[in-house]
Amino acid sequence: MSALTTENRATPAVEEPPDSGRHQLTAVTGLAALSLDAMASVAYGPEAVVLVLAAAGGHGLGFTLPVTLAIAALLAVLVASYRHVIAAFPDGGGSYAVAKAHLGRRTSLVAAGSLVLDYVLNVAVAVTAGVAALTSAFPGLYGDRLWICLAVLVLITAVNLRGIVDSARAFILPTAVFIGAILVLIVVGLFRDAPVSTAASAGHASVLAGNATTVGALLLLKAFASGCSALTGVEAIANAVPSFRAPAARRAMRAEVALGALLGVMLIGLSVLISRFGLQPVEGVTVLAQLADASLGHNGAFYVLQFATMVLLALSANTSFGGLPVLLKLLARDNHLPHVFGLKADRQVHRHGVVWLAVVSAALLVFSGGETNTLVPLFAIGVFVGFTIAQTGMVLHWRATRQWGKAALNGLGALLAGVSAIVVTATKFHDGAWLIVIALPLLVVLFETVHRAYGRIGERLGVGRVPEPPHRERSLVLVPVSSLTRLTSEALTAAVSLGDEVRALTVCHPDPEDLAATEALERDWALWNPGVPLVRLPSARRSLGRPITAYVRDLGATEPGTRVTVLIPEAEPERLWQRALQNQRGAVVAHAVRRDTNAVVCRLRFRC
Repeated sequence: MSALTTENRATPAVEEPPDSGRHQLTAVTGLAALSLDAMASVAYGPEAVVLVLAAAGGHGLGFTLPVTLAIAALLAVLVASYRHVIAAFPDGGGSYAVAKAHLGRRTSLVAAGSLVLDYVLNVAVAVTAGVAALTSAFPGLYGDRLWICLAVLVLITAVNLRGIVDSARAFILPTAVFIGAILVLIVVGLFRDAPVSTAASAGHASVLAGNATTVGALLLLKAFASGCSALTGVEAIANAVPSFRAPAARRAMRAEVALGALLGVMLIGLSVLISRFGLQPVEGVTVLAQLADASLGHNGAFYVLQFATMVLLALSANTSFGGLPVLLKLLARDNHLPHVFGLKADRQVHRHGVVWLAVVSAALLVFSGGETNTLVPLFAIGVFVGFTIAQTGMVLHWRATRQWGKAALNGLGALLAGVSAIVVTATKFHDGAWLIVIALPLLVVLFETVHRAYGRIGERLGVGRVPEPPHRERSLVLVPVSSLTRLTSEALTAAVSLGDEVRALTVCHPDPEDLAATEALERDWALWNPGVPLVRLPSARRSLGRPITAYVRDLGATEPGTRVTVLIPEAEPERLWQRALQNQRGAVVAHAVRRDTNAVVCRLRFRC
């Protein structure tokens, strides 16, 4: 690892190109790029509430609206709180940045780990839920759902590799269609006294409990916890503030308020219609599909809404692609992840974070077999841990400046989010939430391990200390050769230009054929007389790298003041496929020298 990569925090910031604003978000494009997760949650948030309350029969379904109002109240508190986070921490990072400033490094890593888990799960859940909507409309595709999930993931990844603004522009239309369709459904449904159609649920078995139980506090808490899955994604805008065009904080706050308002209206409106139509959950048909059937009828509008839901659910994975790479960049900047995650490509893209997210999400899709229900129990726990930490840190932030009103608001948010985190974890523990309880500490351990490794490397490199002035030492260049060719001549020319002394090395094996080839090389070398000695390195085994590394180590013992460079000549073919024709001897020698010695390795490419 070079000093440059290790000393990234001391390196001056690279000036952004003049047109970098073109590759950053406005309030509208930010809403499209970073809020799809939260918007799409209206397709499964109310349904999660209904499915839990169905255990208490028809009487339990009567509590759908009160539970949703409680969720909407928590949403309002969180939106107001995250506006404060955006204003106080315009460099992004959300709960990680807040915790790092006010709660200590270890707590900040817990917040970061929880957000990483939530972002990764969001991609898998979003894609599987979108494909589930598609296979509900076209049952013949059900057997191919995993391949469809992977294809959708590849599409979203490809769009995000072009830049967050391009992804936002691509997703504005489906986002607008979905929001418009939901609002039309709600408005039309409010003017209905009874369902227009029940064709969607006809013939499907009801999941309403026959032996209804009483509606107790535990059932209501469980329904609340399940419905809180609709709040995932609220933090994404605060995590990705640097992705917005200047003034970034102001634009991000506008996008956060717009997200909260739209999400709250849709959640409450759909819950009112559930109560108005006396809707009962059935197997194989989503609650949203039943509402569309009841409000709009089983016609073209019904299928438009289903298609829009499918598209937006699948694309809601884009929230993670917008927020997680920025978070990984901050973790890399603080030496908790490899620095490669902090690199930015053209179009302001953190490509390594995007690719890493895609790979891990693909593994989750394969693990779940494309089944949403396998992943949903793991969802939303991480984000509520992050909510709680962020709000607690903001209480300390406002207390330091004696802004007691804002501190009280964030304190309320911390209390509600903390209770929600406990309830969600407890109620879903046996459904798979225990995996998150294990994975979160493991992520924190990973962050700490990387941080310690960078600390040791920085200590060895003297990061933060003024180094000794450079001085000249004797330089010896070693050139491995196996025959006399133009490549050999080019390598020796480069070597004598670099070093004070040059030696050519050839490895000789005991086979008669190899001995004859080596003797022939030595005769030709003497006739050629390049002014560079040829050193024979005998090797009893069929090894190429070990004899050279042993020779380099011996030089270190006998000539301690000498800087040794191993210059490895390699032919670079004209065509890419022709690289398969090479014997890879250069790669073998380079790997061995780099692994076993401190010599400098140079690989001379000779273009054919």
